[in-house]
Amino acid sequence: MLLKDKVAVITGGAGLNGLGFASARMLAAQGARVAILDLAGANPAGAAAELGPQHIGVVADVTDKASCEAAAQEVLRRLGRIDILLNNAGITQPRKTLDITAADYDAVLDVSLRGTLYMSQAVVPAMQAQKSGSIVCISSVSAQRGGGILGGPHYSAAKAGVLGLARAMAREYGADNIRVNSLTPGLIATDINKGKIPEDRRAGILEQIPLGRIGDPDDVAGCVVFLASDLSKYLTGVTLDVNGGMLIH
Repeated sequence: MLLKDKVAVITGGAGLNGLGFASARMLAAQGARVAILDLAGANPAGAAAELGPQHIGVVADVTDKASCEAAAQEVLRRLGRIDILLNNAGITQPRKTLDITAADYDAVLDVSLRGTLYMSQAVVPAMQAQKSGSIVCISSVSAQRGGGILGGPHYSAAKAGVLGLARAMAREYGADNIRVNSLTPGLIATDINKGKIPEDRRAGILEQIPLGRIGDPDDVAGCVVFLASDLSKYLTGVTLDVNGGMLIH
């Protein structure tokens, strides 16, 4: 197993049809003990129980620095270490530029970008102490192509910010043997977009994807495992596209 004796923390991982839970399931299958972090209403403990008794759920709000720090300390207390962080938590809104309110902007930027910073800050000291760690950040193809699918411009901005933040952290923490990499999924079949794409538009999207299909959560989860494991031990600051060829550049 690629991740035997490793501990992985996943933000926004309680949705059973989402990228976070698919990644949790695949990380666990490779031997990791998993801590699923999410809001209380999402029931992270219930999601963790789906994986098995050695995994835990922790209530946390990634937009709150104290909550992130408390969650990291709880993981360390219960599981003993933190080797992997998957910054997965994020929200999207279908807005046009002139329709984005201050509240819209704050909501999207806070979860995707501020949350990535706060949770990374919370786990880095433990990774520094053990001189190893892998942080994986979920961005989006929207950051690279300027939206155009579901999220508004503020979503594209948030996800582009994640890429810049990850690269800067990769440069800063390389000497501590902490790797920081990003994934940019294309259109993936999760609850976020379920039923929101009309069939005629869906056909047009598929025409732009060389592999001819919308992605599955496991397509992303496999790349998370790769970046979390020693298979990618000489990769840091990388942006890995997971979009079926939607964006070839």
